Amino acid sequence: MKKLSRKLQIGVMGSAADLKYSKKIEKLAEEVGYWVGKKRGILIFGAEKDYDSLSTAACRGAKKACGLTVGVTYGKGFDIFDKENVDIVVASGLERGGGREFTLVLSCDAIIAINGGSGTLTEIAIAYQANIPVVVLKNTGGWSEKLGGKFLDARNRTRIEVAENPQEAVDLALKLVQKKYD
Repeated sequence: MKKLSRKLQIGVMGSAADLKYSKKIEKLAEEVGYWVGKKRGILIFGAEKDYDSLSTAACRGAKKACGLTVGVTYGKGFDIFDKENVDIVVASGLERGGGREFTLVLSCDAIIAINGGSGTLTEIAIAYQANIPVVVLKNTGGWSEKLGGKFLDARNRTRIEVAENPQEAVDLALKLVQKKYD
């Protein structure tokens, strides 16, 4: 078994606040982030400039576990919605809705998706194309619910794995990354 010499970079992707997710789903996202931090991973997330998101909730959770957080934002500048919990902001210079998502996903060893609208769908598709493991949190709705347990196309590259709870999602993501590097 090959041991990596760096911390694993786990992306958490999910709906933005304008999709009006529930407080229960937001709490699950925060728990996912907590477990990424607790397991000594680096949390990578889409840092929004104008409103909250499930990814930002995961960032808050990672900070509760004293984890390292990296927010990838669109456009220029470091001004983001949640300034208090992010350690590093990457200003991609790209637009939200396609460009920024490439930088975000390709910076991850694995991604965990929670709920999700069109942005999350884009991120899952990018991960699939790049052979980056994808784990979805069960019973959270959105694209996560629709794609869990499936392949995105007939190539059957990487099955989108389903986790029952936040800790299992992080453990599974870490296991899939380790398997990839073995």
